[in-house]
Amino acid sequence: MKYVMAIAGAALVTALHPLGAAVAQTPSPDAGYTFKLGYPTADAAQQARDDADFQRAMTAYRFWYPTVSNEGIFEGNRAVGIEDGKAWGIAATGPRQVGFTLNSDTPYGSAVLDLGNGPMVVELPPGAFIGLVNDHHQGWVLDMGLPGPDAGKGGKHLILPPGYKGKIPAGYFSSQSKSVKNLLAIRSLPVGGDVGKALAALRNVKIYPLSATGKPQSLQVIDTSNMKMDSSPLRWEDNIQFWQQLAKIIEAEPLAPSFLPMYGLLSELGIEKGRPFAPDARMKAILERAAKAGRDQMLVSAFASNRPDRVNWPDRRWEWVGLTPGSAQFETPAGLDLEARDRWFAQAIVTSPAMFRRNAGAGSLYWLGSMDVSGAYLDGGKSYRLTIPQPVPGKLFWSVTAYDSATRSQVQTDQDKAALRSLFELKDVSKSEPTVLYFGPTAPAGEENRWIKTTPGRGWFAYIRIYGPEAAAFDKTWKPGDFEEIKN
Repeated sequence: MKYVMAIAGAALVTALHPLGAAVAQTPSPDAGYTFKLGYPTADAAQQARDDADFQRAMTAYRFWYPTVSNEGIFEGNRAVGIEDGKAWGIAATGPRQVGFTLNSDTPYGSAVLDLGNGPMVVELPPGAFIGLVNDHHQGWVLDMGLPGPDAGKGGKHLILPPGYKGKIPAGYFSSQSKSVKNLLAIRSLPVGGDVGKALAALRNVKIYPLSATGKPQSLQVIDTSNMKMDSSPLRWEDNIQFWQQLAKIIEAEPLAPSFLPMYGLLSELGIEKGRPFAPDARMKAILERAAKAGRDQMLVSAFASNRPDRVNWPDRRWEWVGLTPGSAQFETPAGLDLEARDRWFAQAIVTSPAMFRRNAGAGSLYWLGSMDVSGAYLDGGKSYRLTIPQPVPGKLFWSVTAYDSATRSQVQTDQDKAALRSLFELKDVSKSEPTVLYFGPTAPAGEENRWIKTTPGRGWFAYIRIYGPEAAAFDKTWKPGDFEEIKN
Protein backbone atom coordinates (compact mmCIF):
# COMPACT_ATOMS: atom_id res chain seq x y z
CA MET A 1 0.00 0.00 0.00
CA LYS A 2 2.82 2.46 0.87
CA TYR A 3 4.37 1.73 -2.52
CA VAL A 4 1.08 2.47 -4.31
CA MET A 5 0.61 5.69 -2.32
CA ALA A 6 4.15 6.80 -3.12
CA ILE A 7 3.53 6.34 -6.84
CA ALA A 8 0.24 8.23 -6.62
CA GLY A 9 1.89 11.06 -4.67
CA ALA A 10 4.66 11.39 -7.23
CA ALA A 11 2.09 11.62 -10.02
CA LEU A 12 0.22 14.35 -8.14
CA VAL A 13 3.41 16.39 -7.62
CA THR A 14 4.22 16.11 -11.32
CA ALA A 15 0.74 17.28 -12.28
CA LEU A 16 0.87 20.33 -9.99
CA HIS A 17 4.44 21.33 -10.78
CA PRO A 18 4.62 24.26 -13.23
CA LEU A 19 7.11 22.26 -15.33
CA GLY A 20 5.12 19.06 -15.05
CA ALA A 21 3.85 19.03 -18.62
CA ALA A 22 7.28 19.68 -20.08
CA VAL A 23 8.85 16.96 -17.94
CA ALA A 24 6.16 14.45 -18.88
CA GLN A 25 6.73 15.06 -22.59
CA THR A 26 10.46 14.32 -22.43
CA PRO A 27 10.96 10.67 -23.33
CA SER A 28 13.62 8.60 -21.64
CA PRO A 29 16.56 8.16 -24.03
CA ASP A 30 16.54 4.47 -23.11
CA ALA A 31 12.82 3.87 -23.55
CA GLY A 32 12.58 5.53 -26.94
CA TYR A 33 8.81 6.13 -26.65
CA THR A 34 7.35 9.19 -28.37
CA PHE A 35 4.90 11.38 -26.40
CA LYS A 36 2.90 14.35 -27.70
CA LEU A 37 1.00 16.70 -25.39
CA GLY A 38 1.91 14.32 -22.58
CA TYR A 39 0.33 11.30 -24.28
CA PRO A 40 1.99 8.39 -26.09
CA THR A 41 1.57 8.11 -29.83
CA ALA A 42 -0.23 4.99 -31.07
CA ASP A 43 3.07 3.42 -32.13
CA ALA A 44 4.71 4.27 -28.81
CA ALA A 45 1.81 2.82 -26.85
CA GLN A 46 1.96 -0.45 -28.78
CA GLN A 47 5.73 -0.66 -28.37
CA ALA A 48 5.45 0.01 -24.64
CA ARG A 49 2.82 -2.72 -24.28
CA ASP A 50 5.00 -5.18 -26.20
CA ASP A 51 8.03 -4.27 -24.11
CA ALA A 52 6.10 -4.62 -20.84
CA ASP A 53 4.74 -8.03 -21.81
CA PHE A 54 8.20 -9.18 -22.84
CA GLN A 55 9.68 -8.01 -19.52
CA ARG A 56 6.90 -9.78 -17.61
CA ALA A 57 7.49 -12.94 -19.64
CA MET A 58 11.23 -12.86 -18.98
CA THR A 59 10.71 -12.58 -15.23
CA ALA A 60 8.01 -15.25 -15.27
CA TYR A 61 10.14 -17.62 -17.35
CA ARG A 62 13.04 -17.54 -14.94
CA PHE A 63 10.88 -17.83 -11.84
CA TRP A 64 8.77 -20.74 -13.13
CA TYR A 65 11.61 -22.60 -14.85
CA PRO A 66 12.09 -25.06 -11.93
CA THR A 67 8.39 -25.94 -12.11
CA VAL A 68 8.55 -26.78 -15.82
CA SER A 69 11.89 -28.55 -15.35
CA ASN A 70 10.33 -30.81 -12.73
CA GLU A 71 7.50 -31.62 -15.12
CA GLY A 72 10.21 -32.79 -17.52
CA ILE A 73 11.24 -35.38 -14.93
CA PHE A 74 7.63 -36.49 -14.50
CA GLU A 75 7.13 -36.78 -18.25
CA GLY A 76 10.39 -38.69 -18.65
CA ASN A 77 9.13 -41.31 -16.20
CA ARG A 78 5.71 -41.51 -17.83
CA ALA A 79 7.24 -41.95 -21.29
CA VAL A 80 8.85 -45.25 -20.25
CA GLY A 81 5.73 -46.59 -18.58
CA ILE A 82 6.13 -45.33 -15.00
CA GLU A 83 2.59 -44.16 -14.24
CA ASP A 84 1.85 -41.67 -11.47
CA GLY A 85 0.65 -43.45 -8.36
CA LYS A 86 1.23 -46.93 -9.80
CA ALA A 87 5.00 -47.36 -10.18
CA TRP A 88 8.37 -45.85 -9.51
CA GLY A 89 11.65 -46.23 -11.35
CA ILE A 90 15.10 -47.32 -10.28
CA ALA A 91 18.25 -47.15 -12.39
CA ALA A 92 22.00 -47.39 -12.47
CA THR A 93 22.23 -44.38 -14.73
CA GLY A 94 24.57 -43.56 -17.59
CA PRO A 95 24.75 -41.24 -20.61
CA ARG A 96 21.64 -42.89 -22.10
CA GLN A 97 19.53 -41.15 -19.42
CA VAL A 98 19.26 -37.48 -20.33
CA GLY A 99 18.73 -35.32 -17.27
CA PHE A 100 20.39 -32.23 -15.86
CA THR A 101 23.74 -33.28 -14.32
CA LEU A 102 22.60 -36.78 -13.44
CA ASN A 103 25.57 -38.87 -12.36
CA SER A 104 26.71 -42.46 -12.65
CA ASP A 105 28.06 -42.65 -9.11
CA THR A 106 24.96 -43.98 -7.39
CA PRO A 107 21.81 -45.81 -8.51
CA TYR A 108 18.71 -43.60 -8.43
CA GLY A 109 15.09 -44.16 -7.55
CA SER A 110 12.40 -41.64 -8.51
CA ALA A 111 8.64 -41.39 -8.38
CA VAL A 112 5.81 -38.94 -8.84
CA LEU A 113 4.02 -38.79 -5.50
CA ASP A 114 0.39 -37.86 -6.18
CA LEU A 115 -1.27 -36.45 -3.06
CA GLY A 116 -4.61 -35.98 -4.77
CA ASN A 117 -6.19 -38.70 -2.65
CA GLY A 118 -4.37 -37.91 0.57
CA PRO A 119 -0.96 -38.30 2.23
CA MET A 120 1.67 -40.69 0.91
CA VAL A 121 4.10 -42.79 2.94
CA VAL A 122 7.70 -43.52 1.96
CA GLU A 123 9.02 -46.32 4.16
CA LEU A 124 12.81 -46.32 3.99
CA PRO A 125 14.75 -49.29 5.35
CA PRO A 126 18.03 -48.80 7.21
CA GLY A 127 20.91 -48.27 4.82
CA ALA A 128 23.13 -45.91 2.86
CA PHE A 129 20.38 -43.81 1.25
CA ILE A 130 20.30 -40.10 0.42
CA GLY A 131 16.71 -39.11 -0.34
CA LEU A 132 14.41 -36.12 -0.60
CA VAL A 133 10.96 -34.97 -1.67
CA ASN A 134 10.50 -31.77 -3.68
CA ASP A 135 7.17 -30.22 -4.59
CA HIS A 136 6.11 -29.51 -8.18
CA HIS A 137 8.08 -26.24 -8.08
CA GLN A 138 11.26 -28.02 -6.91
CA GLY A 139 10.75 -26.56 -3.48
CA TRP A 140 12.16 -28.63 -0.64
CA VAL A 141 9.64 -30.69 1.36
CA LEU A 142 11.80 -33.10 3.36
CA ASP A 143 15.05 -35.08 3.49
CA MET A 144 15.34 -38.77 4.28
CA GLY A 145 18.10 -41.30 4.75
CA LEU A 146 21.57 -40.18 5.85
CA PRO A 147 20.88 -36.41 5.65
CA GLY A 148 17.34 -36.76 7.01
CA PRO A 149 15.82 -37.16 10.47
CA ASP A 150 16.13 -40.96 10.29
CA ALA A 151 19.92 -40.54 9.83
CA GLY A 152 20.17 -43.75 7.78
CA LYS A 153 18.46 -45.87 10.42
CA GLY A 154 15.29 -46.14 8.38
CA GLY A 155 11.83 -44.80 9.09
CA LYS A 156 8.41 -43.89 7.80
CA HIS A 157 8.18 -40.54 6.05
CA LEU A 158 4.76 -38.94 5.58
CA ILE A 159 4.14 -36.35 2.86
CA LEU A 160 1.00 -34.29 3.47
CA PRO A 161 -0.97 -32.55 0.70
CA PRO A 162 -1.64 -28.79 0.67
CA GLY A 163 -4.25 -27.75 3.23
CA TYR A 164 -4.27 -31.12 4.98
CA LYS A 165 -6.18 -30.90 8.29
CA GLY A 166 -6.33 -34.57 9.23
CA LYS A 167 -4.71 -36.20 12.21
CA ILE A 168 -1.04 -37.08 11.80
CA PRO A 169 -0.40 -40.54 13.26
CA ALA A 170 2.51 -41.12 15.60
CA GLY A 171 5.73 -42.71 14.40
CA TYR A 172 6.17 -40.73 11.16
CA PHE A 173 8.57 -38.05 9.99
CA SER A 174 6.09 -35.71 8.32
CA SER A 175 6.14 -32.57 6.19
CA GLN A 176 3.54 -30.70 4.15
CA SER A 177 3.88 -29.93 0.47
CA LYS A 178 2.70 -26.88 -1.50
CA SER A 179 1.58 -29.05 -4.41
CA VAL A 180 -0.38 -32.18 -5.30
CA LYS A 181 2.32 -33.69 -7.52
CA ASN A 182 5.73 -34.17 -5.87
CA LEU A 183 9.05 -35.68 -6.83
CA LEU A 184 10.60 -38.43 -4.72
CA ALA A 185 14.31 -38.91 -5.44
CA ILE A 186 16.50 -41.43 -3.61
CA ARG A 187 20.14 -42.32 -4.19
CA SER A 188 21.46 -45.65 -2.95
CA LEU A 189 25.20 -45.44 -2.22
CA PRO A 190 27.17 -48.35 -3.73
CA VAL A 191 29.19 -49.19 -0.63
CA GLY A 192 32.35 -51.02 -1.63
CA GLY A 193 31.56 -50.47 -5.31
CA ASP A 194 28.67 -52.94 -5.34
CA VAL A 195 26.15 -51.35 -7.73
CA GLY A 196 23.97 -54.46 -7.84
CA LYS A 197 23.55 -54.44 -4.08
CA ALA A 198 22.77 -50.71 -4.07
CA LEU A 199 20.18 -51.18 -6.82
CA ALA A 200 18.62 -54.10 -4.97
CA ALA A 201 18.40 -51.99 -1.80
CA LEU A 202 16.09 -49.58 -3.62
CA ARG A 203 13.63 -52.43 -4.19
CA ASN A 204 13.13 -52.58 -0.41
CA VAL A 205 11.75 -49.03 -0.27
CA LYS A 206 7.97 -49.06 0.16
CA ILE A 207 5.74 -46.30 -1.20
CA TYR A 208 1.99 -46.34 -0.52
CA PRO A 209 -0.97 -44.14 0.50
CA LEU A 210 -1.46 -43.50 4.22
CA SER A 211 -5.03 -44.74 3.78
CA ALA A 212 -3.65 -48.20 2.87
CA THR A 213 -1.48 -48.53 6.00
CA GLY A 214 -3.37 -51.60 7.16
CA LYS A 215 -2.59 -53.50 3.98
CA PRO A 216 0.07 -51.46 2.21
CA GLN A 217 0.74 -52.33 -1.41
CA SER A 218 3.87 -50.56 -2.52
CA LEU A 219 4.25 -48.96 -5.93
CA GLN A 220 5.54 -51.31 -8.61
CA VAL A 221 9.30 -51.11 -9.24
CA ILE A 222 10.48 -50.61 -12.84
CA ASP A 223 14.23 -50.86 -13.57
CA THR A 224 15.12 -48.35 -16.31
CA SER A 225 18.91 -48.88 -16.19
CA ASN A 226 19.10 -49.93 -19.84
CA MET A 227 16.39 -47.63 -21.17
CA LYS A 228 16.95 -44.41 -23.05
CA MET A 229 15.17 -41.64 -21.16
CA ASP A 230 14.81 -37.88 -21.38
CA SER A 231 13.89 -36.38 -18.02
CA SER A 232 14.79 -32.82 -18.99
CA PRO A 233 12.78 -29.81 -20.21
CA LEU A 234 15.08 -29.38 -23.23
CA ARG A 235 12.32 -29.96 -25.77
CA TRP A 236 10.22 -27.19 -24.19
CA GLU A 237 12.64 -24.66 -22.78
CA ASP A 238 13.11 -22.34 -25.78
CA ASN A 239 9.66 -22.33 -27.39
CA ILE A 240 5.92 -21.97 -26.80
CA GLN A 241 5.74 -25.44 -25.26
CA PHE A 242 7.35 -24.04 -22.10
CA TRP A 243 4.30 -21.87 -21.55
CA GLN A 244 1.89 -24.61 -22.56
CA GLN A 245 3.39 -26.95 -19.98
CA LEU A 246 3.33 -24.21 -17.35
CA ALA A 247 -0.33 -23.42 -18.08
CA LYS A 248 -1.18 -27.10 -17.61
CA ILE A 249 0.58 -27.16 -14.24
CA ILE A 250 -1.05 -23.94 -13.04
CA GLU A 251 -4.44 -25.39 -13.88
CA ALA A 252 -3.77 -28.67 -12.07
CA GLU A 253 -2.10 -27.41 -8.90
CA PRO A 254 -3.44 -25.25 -6.03
CA LEU A 255 -2.11 -21.71 -5.80
CA ALA A 256 0.92 -21.40 -3.54
CA PRO A 257 0.24 -18.31 -1.35
CA SER A 258 3.90 -17.24 -1.36
CA PHE A 259 3.87 -17.11 -5.18
CA LEU A 260 0.88 -14.74 -5.56
CA PRO A 261 2.82 -11.89 -7.27
CA MET A 262 4.20 -14.37 -9.80
CA TYR A 263 0.72 -15.70 -10.57
CA GLY A 264 -0.20 -12.08 -11.29
CA LEU A 265 2.57 -11.87 -13.87
CA LEU A 266 1.30 -15.03 -15.54
CA SER A 267 -2.24 -13.69 -15.64
CA GLU A 268 -1.01 -10.70 -17.66
CA LEU A 269 0.44 -13.21 -20.13
CA GLY A 270 -2.77 -15.20 -20.44
CA ILE A 271 -1.94 -18.03 -18.01
CA GLU A 272 -4.44 -18.20 -15.19
CA LYS A 273 -6.13 -21.00 -13.28
CA GLY A 274 -9.63 -21.59 -14.68
CA ARG A 275 -8.87 -19.77 -17.94
CA PRO A 276 -7.88 -21.46 -21.22
CA PHE A 277 -4.40 -20.57 -22.44
CA ALA A 278 -4.87 -19.37 -26.02
CA PRO A 279 -2.30 -16.69 -26.92
CA ASP A 280 -2.86 -14.69 -30.10
CA ALA A 281 -0.11 -14.32 -32.68
CA ARG A 282 1.32 -11.24 -30.94
CA MET A 283 1.53 -12.83 -27.50
CA LYS A 284 2.83 -16.12 -28.88
CA ALA A 285 5.71 -14.29 -30.58
CA ILE A 286 6.55 -12.45 -27.35
CA LEU A 287 6.46 -15.67 -25.32
CA GLU A 288 8.64 -17.51 -27.82
CA ARG A 289 11.19 -14.69 -27.72
CA ALA A 290 11.14 -14.60 -23.93
CA ALA A 291 11.68 -18.36 -23.68
CA LYS A 292 14.81 -18.16 -25.83
CA ALA A 293 16.20 -15.07 -24.10
CA GLY A 294 15.27 -16.32 -20.63
CA ARG A 295 16.98 -19.65 -21.21
CA ASP A 296 20.10 -17.89 -22.48
CA GLN A 297 20.23 -15.55 -19.49
CA MET A 298 20.02 -18.53 -17.15
CA LEU A 299 22.91 -20.20 -18.98
CA VAL A 300 24.97 -17.05 -18.50
CA SER A 301 24.27 -17.31 -14.77
CA ALA A 302 25.36 -20.94 -14.90
CA PHE A 303 28.54 -20.70 -16.97
CA ALA A 304 29.59 -17.04 -17.18
CA SER A 305 28.70 -15.59 -13.80
CA ASN A 306 30.95 -12.84 -12.47
CA ARG A 307 29.94 -13.26 -8.84
CA PRO A 308 33.01 -13.43 -6.61
CA ASP A 309 31.37 -15.89 -4.21
CA ARG A 310 31.33 -18.59 -6.88
CA VAL A 311 35.11 -18.98 -6.46
CA ASN A 312 36.56 -21.30 -3.83
CA TRP A 313 40.24 -21.12 -4.80
CA PRO A 314 41.39 -17.75 -6.24
CA ASP A 315 44.05 -19.50 -8.35
CA ARG A 316 41.73 -22.15 -9.83
CA ARG A 317 38.94 -22.17 -12.42
CA TRP A 318 36.71 -24.48 -10.37
CA GLU A 319 33.53 -22.89 -9.00
CA TRP A 320 30.83 -23.72 -6.49
CA VAL A 321 27.64 -24.87 -8.22
CA GLY A 322 25.39 -23.80 -5.34
CA LEU A 323 25.81 -20.24 -4.04
CA THR A 324 23.52 -20.21 -1.00
CA PRO A 325 25.17 -22.52 1.55
CA GLY A 326 22.66 -24.36 3.72
CA SER A 327 19.59 -22.79 2.11
CA ALA A 328 17.38 -25.08 0.05
CA GLN A 329 15.19 -22.23 -1.20
CA PHE A 330 17.97 -19.73 -2.05
CA GLU A 331 17.06 -17.39 0.79
CA THR A 332 19.56 -14.89 2.17
CA PRO A 333 19.19 -12.13 4.79
CA ALA A 334 18.68 -9.74 1.87
CA GLY A 335 15.94 -11.83 0.26
CA LEU A 336 15.69 -14.45 -2.48
CA ASP A 337 18.97 -14.89 -4.36
CA LEU A 338 17.61 -14.99 -7.91
CA GLU A 339 21.02 -15.29 -9.58
CA ALA A 340 21.91 -18.34 -7.48
CA ARG A 341 18.49 -19.82 -8.24
CA ASP A 342 18.90 -19.30 -12.00
CA ARG A 343 22.42 -20.74 -11.90
CA TRP A 344 21.35 -23.89 -10.11
CA PHE A 345 18.26 -24.76 -12.12
CA ALA A 346 19.92 -24.06 -15.49
CA GLN A 347 22.26 -26.98 -14.85
CA ALA A 348 20.82 -29.11 -12.05
CA ILE A 349 17.66 -30.49 -10.47
CA VAL A 350 16.13 -30.77 -6.97
CA THR A 351 16.98 -28.84 -3.82
CA SER A 352 17.73 -29.71 -0.23
CA PRO A 353 19.63 -28.01 2.59
CA ALA A 354 21.94 -31.04 2.65
CA MET A 355 22.97 -30.42 -0.97
CA PHE A 356 24.26 -26.92 -0.22
CA ARG A 357 25.99 -27.43 3.11
CA ARG A 358 29.66 -26.55 3.30
CA ASN A 359 30.80 -28.36 6.37
CA ALA A 360 32.67 -31.57 7.08
CA GLY A 361 30.33 -34.54 7.15
CA ALA A 362 27.82 -33.05 4.70
CA GLY A 363 26.29 -35.55 2.29
CA SER A 364 28.15 -34.42 -0.82
CA LEU A 365 29.56 -31.35 -2.53
CA TYR A 366 29.81 -30.18 -6.12
CA TRP A 367 32.36 -28.07 -7.99
CA LEU A 368 31.89 -26.93 -11.58
CA GLY A 369 34.69 -26.74 -14.14
CA SER A 370 33.85 -25.28 -17.55
CA MET A 371 37.17 -23.62 -18.44
CA ASP A 372 40.77 -24.71 -18.83
CA VAL A 373 43.67 -23.13 -16.97
CA SER A 374 43.86 -20.30 -19.55
CA GLY A 375 40.19 -19.35 -19.12
CA ALA A 376 38.99 -20.86 -22.42
CA TYR A 377 35.80 -22.92 -22.36
CA LEU A 378 36.31 -26.68 -22.66
CA ASP A 379 36.13 -27.84 -26.29
CA GLY A 380 35.14 -31.40 -27.22
CA GLY A 381 37.61 -31.35 -30.10
CA LYS A 382 40.62 -30.74 -27.84
CA SER A 383 42.42 -33.03 -25.40
CA TYR A 384 42.99 -32.18 -21.72
CA ARG A 385 44.56 -33.57 -18.58
CA LEU A 386 43.28 -33.01 -15.07
CA THR A 387 45.37 -33.67 -11.98
CA ILE A 388 43.59 -34.68 -8.76
CA PRO A 389 45.82 -34.55 -5.66
CA GLN A 390 45.63 -37.50 -3.31
CA PRO A 391 44.21 -38.25 -0.90
CA VAL A 392 40.86 -36.71 -1.89
CA PRO A 393 39.20 -35.48 1.32
CA GLY A 394 36.09 -37.66 1.30
CA LYS A 395 35.07 -40.42 3.71
CA LEU A 396 33.03 -42.27 1.08
CA PHE A 397 34.11 -41.74 -2.54
CA TRP A 398 34.62 -39.15 -5.26
CA SER A 399 34.16 -38.75 -9.01
CA VAL A 400 34.62 -36.45 -12.01
CA THR A 401 31.76 -36.42 -14.54
CA ALA A 402 31.72 -34.78 -17.99
CA TYR A 403 28.54 -33.06 -19.23
CA ASP A 404 27.49 -31.64 -22.58
CA SER A 405 27.09 -27.87 -22.26
CA ALA A 406 23.98 -27.76 -24.45
CA THR A 407 22.03 -30.59 -22.82
CA ARG A 408 23.57 -30.24 -19.33
CA SER A 409 23.51 -34.05 -19.35
CA GLN A 410 26.29 -36.62 -19.47
CA VAL A 411 28.31 -36.54 -22.70
CA GLN A 412 27.08 -39.11 -25.18
CA THR A 413 29.66 -40.93 -27.33
CA ASP A 414 30.27 -44.49 -28.49
CA GLN A 415 32.35 -44.96 -25.35
CA ASP A 416 29.01 -44.83 -23.41
CA LYS A 417 30.78 -43.46 -20.35
CA ALA A 418 30.99 -39.99 -18.83
CA ALA A 419 32.45 -40.48 -15.35
CA LEU A 420 35.71 -41.48 -13.69
CA ARG A 421 34.94 -42.78 -10.20
CA SER A 422 37.02 -43.74 -7.18
CA LEU A 423 34.86 -46.81 -6.53
CA PHE A 424 35.18 -48.15 -10.06
CA GLU A 425 37.59 -46.99 -12.79
CA LEU A 426 39.94 -45.40 -10.23
CA LYS A 427 39.70 -47.88 -7.37
CA ASP A 428 43.34 -48.96 -7.71
CA VAL A 429 44.98 -45.52 -8.01
CA SER A 430 47.62 -44.45 -5.52
CA LYS A 431 46.25 -42.87 -2.36
CA SER A 432 49.31 -40.64 -2.04
CA GLU A 433 50.47 -39.75 -5.57
CA PRO A 434 48.34 -37.39 -7.73
CA THR A 435 45.86 -39.02 -10.12
CA VAL A 436 45.91 -37.76 -13.71
CA LEU A 437 42.68 -37.98 -15.73
CA TYR A 438 42.21 -37.42 -19.46
CA PHE A 439 39.43 -35.95 -21.62
CA GLY A 440 39.24 -35.56 -25.39
CA PRO A 441 38.25 -37.19 -28.69
CA THR A 442 41.03 -39.81 -28.55
CA ALA A 443 42.56 -41.71 -25.64
CA PRO A 444 46.22 -41.21 -24.72
CA ALA A 445 48.12 -44.44 -25.22
CA GLY A 446 47.87 -46.65 -22.15
CA GLU A 447 45.43 -44.34 -20.34
CA GLU A 448 42.13 -45.67 -21.68
CA ASN A 449 40.83 -46.45 -18.17
CA ARG A 450 41.40 -42.86 -17.06
CA TRP A 451 39.88 -41.19 -20.11
CA ILE A 452 36.47 -39.77 -21.06
CA LYS A 453 35.71 -39.33 -24.74
CA THR A 454 34.34 -35.98 -25.91
CA THR A 455 32.87 -34.87 -29.24
CA PRO A 456 34.42 -32.27 -31.58
CA GLY A 457 32.13 -29.33 -32.16
CA ARG A 458 30.48 -29.59 -28.75
CA GLY A 459 31.33 -27.81 -25.54
CA TRP A 460 31.42 -29.63 -22.22
CA PHE A 461 31.91 -29.06 -18.52
CA ALA A 462 32.69 -31.22 -15.52
CA TYR A 463 31.61 -31.71 -11.93
CA ILE A 464 33.87 -32.89 -9.15
CA ARG A 465 31.77 -34.64 -6.51
CA ILE A 466 33.00 -35.66 -3.07
CA TYR A 467 30.76 -37.82 -0.89
CA GLY A 468 31.20 -37.50 2.84
CA PRO A 469 33.56 -34.50 2.41
CA GLU A 470 36.12 -33.78 5.12
CA ALA A 471 37.45 -30.47 6.41
CA ALA A 472 40.18 -30.14 3.75
CA ALA A 473 37.45 -29.95 1.08
CA PHE A 474 36.27 -26.66 2.58
CA ASP A 475 39.27 -24.97 4.19
CA LYS A 476 41.24 -24.75 0.90
CA THR A 477 44.08 -26.97 2.11
CA TRP A 478 43.17 -29.40 -0.69
CA LYS A 479 42.57 -28.20 -4.24
CA PRO A 480 42.33 -29.91 -7.62
CA GLY A 481 44.35 -28.92 -10.66
CA ASP A 482 42.79 -27.13 -13.61
CA PHE A 483 42.13 -28.65 -17.01
CA GLU A 484 45.29 -28.32 -19.10
CA GLU A 485 45.14 -28.62 -22.88
CA ILE A 486 47.42 -31.32 -24.34
CA LYS A 487 48.91 -29.97 -27.53
CA ASN A 488 50.56 -32.33 -30.01
